[in-house]
Amino acid sequence: MDQEKIQELQVLERNLQNFSMQRQAFQMELNEAENALNEIKNSSSDIYKMTGTIMIKADKEKTVKELEEKKKLLEMRISSIEKQESLVSSNAEKIRKEIEKDKK
Repeated sequence: MDQEKIQELQVLERNLQNFSMQRQAFQMELNEAENALNEIKNSSSDIYKMTGTIMIKADKEKTVKELEEKKKLLEMRISSIEKQESLVSSNAEKIRKEIEKDKK
């Protein structure tokens, strides 16, 4: 019984690490999108966007809309991951307590 709980705890801890890495990656993307939005909104000149290996002139309003949609999607993904992290974390804590109780 103890071995099963320990294995389950290890799986939950690996899941937590994966969630953390995903959340950090999405957070970096979100920061980039927010920075790009700020730069576009503060710029009165033309904007350009990378497409493959070239840079092309981009429509400002369309790019702002795309970045705002991307930002919204990333915020939802981060929120979802945080909820999953919270659930897994509470399950892991419960199993840790059971393992400690069984050791006594």
